[in-house]
Amino acid sequence: MSVELRGITKSFGALIANDGIDLRVETGEIHAILGENGAGKSTLMNILYGLLAPDSGQILVDEKPITISEPSDALAAGIGMVHQHFMLIPVFTVAENIVLGHEKINGLGVLNLEQARSEIARISKEFNFDVDPDAVVETLPVGIQQRVEVIRALIYNAKVLILDEPTAVLTPQETDELLQVMKNLKKQGTSIIFITHKLREVKEAADRITIIRRGKVVGTALPSATQEELASQMVGRPVDLTMHKNPAKIGSDLLSISNLVVTDSAGRELLHNVSLDVRAGEIVAVAGVQGNGQTELARAILNLEEHVSGSILVDGKNIVGETVRGSLHSGVAFIPESRELDGLIGSFSIAENLILDTYDLAPNAKGLLMSPSTIKSQAEKRIAEFDIRSQGASELVSSLSGGNKQKVVLARELSRPVKVVVASQPTRGLDVGSIEFVHEKIVQERDAGRAVLLFSTELDEVFALADRIAVMYRGAIIDIVPASISRSDLGLLMAGIKPKVNS
Repeated sequence: MSVELRGITKSFGALIANDGIDLRVETGEIHAILGENGAGKSTLMNILYGLLAPDSGQILVDEKPITISEPSDALAAGIGMVHQHFMLIPVFTVAENIVLGHEKINGLGVLNLEQARSEIARISKEFNFDVDPDAVVETLPVGIQQRVEVIRALIYNAKVLILDEPTAVLTPQETDELLQVMKNLKKQGTSIIFITHKLREVKEAADRITIIRRGKVVGTALPSATQEELASQMVGRPVDLTMHKNPAKIGSDLLSISNLVVTDSAGRELLHNVSLDVRAGEIVAVAGVQGNGQTELARAILNLEEHVSGSILVDGKNIVGETVRGSLHSGVAFIPESRELDGLIGSFSIAENLILDTYDLAPNAKGLLMSPSTIKSQAEKRIAEFDIRSQGASELVSSLSGGNKQKVVLARELSRPVKVVVASQPTRGLDVGSIEFVHEKIVQERDAGRAVLLFSTELDEVFALADRIAVMYRGAIIDIVPASISRSDLGLLMAGIKPKVNS
């Protein structure tokens, strides 16, 4: 089934999100839509799926104009969508999520799930998904939850599948599995619209690429184009995909973690006797497959974990048992792995989010009273310094693109006196332009004499930024290696296998 969008325009107030966009996706084609965060990619797909109404333009399916006013219209036309933030009910089973909105009641007034179970099993077997229809969604890894979303679209006969930033929350292994799933779907004749900003994935999976910048189509390309060519079209300027940094000037230990143990409420160990030193002027990257204790280690440094023993010294002061506020005031900057959940308050303005750590400190406050004029002027400086693309300091953070939200987090955490920077997945879900910006800021912190502890599942990021690499496996640091280690040896360590010789 082919889909075509002609002259799609959509505005939100003064912001033109889509400006006369033309796009055609052929039957059995993987068509990538590439662009920066905020370029208008998701808006365009939300229009195609019926979540938004265009101001003008036309949608055609198999050359025939159709009207899509809501998602049920899109599904009836054979168009399904897997959203970046999954639309699943965590406490429901897979089968219950699949039938949600399509409920069929038997004569006894009970949901009939048998047909859903059999269809889930059929599709799961056909595409090697390995999804249990009776598993509760909240118990499933993120990669499997995403497959549930794909199954739901396929069960309702989607011939065109929209994948909106599908790898933003996946590990490298889950990403590779998803790309293979896409190729298998293509072989079955499914057309796939693949929204992303990750160049490697585009080159790996796409048949054609449409590049959108600031609401307009600025070019099309084939996957044979170089990453540099694609990146420059995305951001409208040359992009250096190689991180350049000076040799580290190492100082004394600013972060010293000793025999750290974190347990859950049932007493099970999540971290096992973790010990790690990070010195002034260096970046230590924590590498590992997601779920091996990285999240708990980052949270423990901020005193977000309840059951902790051992010590965490920040410039010689033990902060275990302090409040989160105590950790921040001791000199820790924290860039959380989820800017949406832990980094920002969406209903607050940019200015308000920028003072969450320092709202009661000078110059933002005098005694018990905050200074609105100072807060506004400081926010305007940060907006300019960190290139936060917005309509001003009073704009709600919830209206910003992902990259600009992350810049707000960076601006808040790095614009106060700090000694240790804890950056957890700092570029997850960001485009190449934003990644370049974040990397530069992290290296600037290192060169200014801060100790930087970087948590990342992206090996390219680890090798680009790290001076040393600590590898986590099953809640423990199993080795600390130089950044010159080979990818293959690092991969072995991430799987819990010690290579014979570190290179």
